[in-house]
Amino acid sequence: MAVPTRHPLRPTLLALALSGAWTLPVAAQSAAQPPAVKTPSAPAATAAPAASVVAVAPSTASRELPAIEVVGRRQSGAYHAEEASGARTDLPLRELPQAVRVMSRQTLDDLGATRIDDTLDFVGGVSRQNSFGGLWDNIAIRGLAGDVNNGMPLLLNGFSSNRGFNAPRDTANVERIEFLKGPTASLYGTSEPGGTLNIVTKRPLWKPAHSIEAYVGSYDFYRTALDSTGPLGENVAYRLNVALEDRDSFRDFVQTQRWLVAPALTWRVSGTTRLDYTGEFLRHRTPLDRGVVAVNNRLGAVPRSRFLGEPIDGDVRVENDTHQVVLEHDLNAEWTTRFAFAYKRGSLRGFSTEAQPALQPDLQTLRRQRRFRDYTSEDVSLQGEVIGRFLAGGVQHELLAGVATYRFDIDQLMLRVNPNNASPYSINIFNPVYGQAQPALLPNTNTREEQTSVAFYVQDTVSIGQHWRVLAGLRVDNYEQSLQNRRTNVRTDQSPGATSPRIGVSYLPNAQWTMFANAGKSFRPNTGASAAGAAFDPESGTAFEAGTKWENASRSLGATLAFYDIRKKNVLTGDPVNAGFSVAAGEVRSRGMDLDMTGMLNRSWRINASFSYIDAEVSRDNTLQVGSRLLNIPKVNGSVLLVYEGLLADGGRYGLGGGVTYSGRRLGQARTAADAAAGTPEFDLPAYALAKIVAYWRVTPTVRLSLDIDNVFDRTYYTNSFQSTWVSPGMPRTFTLGMQAKF
Repeated sequence: MAVPTRHPLRPTLLALALSGAWTLPVAAQSAAQPPAVKTPSAPAATAAPAASVVAVAPSTASRELPAIEVVGRRQSGAYHAEEASGARTDLPLRELPQAVRVMSRQTLDDLGATRIDDTLDFVGGVSRQNSFGGLWDNIAIRGLAGDVNNGMPLLLNGFSSNRGFNAPRDTANVERIEFLKGPTASLYGTSEPGGTLNIVTKRPLWKPAHSIEAYVGSYDFYRTALDSTGPLGENVAYRLNVALEDRDSFRDFVQTQRWLVAPALTWRVSGTTRLDYTGEFLRHRTPLDRGVVAVNNRLGAVPRSRFLGEPIDGDVRVENDTHQVVLEHDLNAEWTTRFAFAYKRGSLRGFSTEAQPALQPDLQTLRRQRRFRDYTSEDVSLQGEVIGRFLAGGVQHELLAGVATYRFDIDQLMLRVNPNNASPYSINIFNPVYGQAQPALLPNTNTREEQTSVAFYVQDTVSIGQHWRVLAGLRVDNYEQSLQNRRTNVRTDQSPGATSPRIGVSYLPNAQWTMFANAGKSFRPNTGASAAGAAFDPESGTAFEAGTKWENASRSLGATLAFYDIRKKNVLTGDPVNAGFSVAAGEVRSRGMDLDMTGMLNRSWRINASFSYIDAEVSRDNTLQVGSRLLNIPKVNGSVLLVYEGLLADGGRYGLGGGVTYSGRRLGQARTAADAAAGTPEFDLPAYALAKIVAYWRVTPTVRLSLDIDNVFDRTYYTNSFQSTWVSPGMPRTFTLGMQAKF
């Protein structure tokens, strides 16, 4: 049996972790932002990091943890946020007529989150989706998930980050994650009506601050991270985040290596002009792992460690290069112009062996198909906008108006085994034998898709006295798409347009409470063509939301409760006349509620809690059963994370906390009308509840140790699936020990 050669990254990581880096200078330095350049709307791509501040009385300040930390893994920081740059308005979150959950850097650190996937169970209304064998992020918000290469709800500093092929995001350079619930098409165009993530990266600071971290953990997990920032001169500051990670897995033959280098620069061109650059270079390699199989719809028949691919296939490599440049100029005290450019390149390349949709009648033989993929994508975006405040008719306005354009090219080449091969590439799921003769691969897919878009958008935020806020937005998209099938020389073109309005109203009866409601529309182009060769109409969504927000007097603790009803039309479904083709005639709906509470209960305790109820189902379809639940969406999920911080007798600091997450039963495979007619039982992923423990000890003012224990009771659970032969098992109990130093 051939086993892939190990990548020589682990020795490097281990050497860094055990080197003398921990003997660096111990004088921790606070960091400060430069003199502010006035930016009325705090655009996403240029927003400064949210400060992690704990207010203390002067008489007790000497016994409190540091008031602000800007690099490395943090302690004593804030959970509750007062703004979200992705909303593109200066309105405080409590006044914004929209449900928004901001996951601060402090929360990421308390969770020990190194990837976005580590955070999803702690946000109301967010569900995991099929992650393509661990090669990318994929989520649903309020029950609705888009095409991972075209509509998955993910932004990076206000730029689309979902198009193309993107490795799972690393959090080393992330300042916060903003979960913008509800439709955002009026600002960002093509998207899902359930919501959008905006990831805000760390920005350069103007006083030197540095940290280095090292972690070791279960299943040969090794990670080193560097965070360094400071001035390069009077008018230029930098930030550099680097992460190196090497991990084995509880899964047989599955190892992952990745590295991230993320530089950032800020240039104060003048007192009224600033130029920001943000870059990311990410390399990720791991076998494509489709997970385990269910036998007669029953999970657990094979161990969660069982790998059903072929070790000899080796790794699939995903590479991402990203560049963002933002130029801001203040015209005067009220008006600012902003010009932004983004370039992103992605690629995915490698072999895989993947299970076919069902076991053979003996319930132990699994037919598989070997594949080779060579996918590349390029994404170029431009934005230009003006932001300003003015008084009209005795009412305060905050106006945002802009134009955005992008060009996106994607090439997909796939080779695969002939599905009618008389010698199937099979494996016994109970007694797997690896290293079989590899079948020949034949051409399957060879396409090039080109997308271009030009859009105009406007948003007006109106403050009417002390008690009323109104937000209204409109975006008009002109979209062109072509798909060239290089094997058949058939080209399909479409030019859908969309107008996406949104309006929301907030009522503030007092300084702590808000009642809000909003309505909006969304759209997402459908890829492909009908049996007649015609392009499909784009998906269109309509969403309504109403709820309430609360914030305590000190603004250190807040909660949002929201109810929603979402309908989406023109979902692709099977053509009842032409087998093997689709028509844009399906409909789905999602309605429910979600609750998020975050912040400080007092000076020692912080809390992150969530709960959601989602009723998402197929309301019209030619193939799927009407009334069938949507894939991987639990009706009920919830979480709570509590962390206590205290002071030791010798002046040292410590923190201890824990969390519990619950995810309800989910549909594990799309249920067709034929399944229902035949009485075939549904395939469900079982509900699960997990516990975690977090702890740290600050050994010196600049060095601390941390311990994270995940899945404390070693529960067997399954995070997502696509079909009964592609089920992703969750991690067993894991321990991670870390050391962090600031200098």
